[in-house]
Amino acid sequence: MGRYVARRLLQMAPVFVGATLLIFLMVNVMGDPVAGLCGERRCDPATAARLKQEFGLDQPVWRQYLTYMANVFTGDFGTAFNGQAVTELMATSFPVTFRLTIVAILFEIAVGVTLGVVTGLRRGRPVDTGALLVTLVVISVPTFVTGLLLQLLLGVEWGWIKPSVSPEAGFGELLVPGLVLASVSLAYVTRLTRTSIAENARADYVRTAVAKGLPRHRVIVRHLLRNSLIPVVTFIGADVGFLMGGAIVTERIFNIHGVGYQLYQGILRQSTQTVVGFVTVLVLVFLVANLLVDLLYAVLDPRIRYV
Repeated sequence: MGRYVARRLLQMAPVFVGATLLIFLMVNVMGDPVAGLCGERRCDPATAARLKQEFGLDQPVWRQYLTYMANVFTGDFGTAFNGQAVTELMATSFPVTFRLTIVAILFEIAVGVTLGVVTGLRRGRPVDTGALLVTLVVISVPTFVTGLLLQLLLGVEWGWIKPSVSPEAGFGELLVPGLVLASVSLAYVTRLTRTSIAENARADYVRTAVAKGLPRHRVIVRHLLRNSLIPVVTFIGADVGFLMGGAIVTERIFNIHGVGYQLYQGILRQSTQTVVGFVTVLVLVFLVANLLVDLLYAVLDPRIRYV
């Protein structure tokens, strides 16, 4: 196991460098960030030159990237164009988005997996057909429509929740935004679990366990569910990064100042340091989540061994 983890960590290094280099190059060709600092009026040449020198934008792109990566390893992600350190923005936004992502993942596991198991064991019955129709509707409806509808009904019409979330939002305030964020993924988890359960229910090892007289709940939990969860765990592991980086719509609807909000503001203001810094951390989240998913395979299926 230790050798496998060490090998995976070594493989993550070029992926991290390649991903950050790609996003760095893409952000730097978005436009002239100095022009965005001056608003609608163009900066005079002297001011533009001073700003470029101050933020290191007068150097070649490759040198800017090397300087940025050297600073990253010291914990310095640069300074936003408003003069605030990017790490300060991260300190206020990442905790909120982490809590929002945790709520969304819990919804996917609790509701999606449970519903998938129930429908997979009752394939072709009314409950299965109804779940398929509901999940198809959820997948078809855009997230911003679901979010605005729940905000209107639960927050404005019925008064069950606050229409917007406070900056220090706790888990209680993030239940509805988390459900909105997880809605599409929850539907996919339900369908994926259903298909996997229905397929493995006909496997030889399940029939053998039933023939031995094992209780039904033990056959489902210890034999059927563990093997069926491997593709589901893969999806949820990859979904962690997608939820954190793709929460822009949900955070805008509920006025949550998280990672999505900061990325939106950084793109809008052409703040390269903010965008690159946040995406760098999201790349690390992706890599760590995928490593944890690979390690969970051995827990779910004892036949898997890492050498």
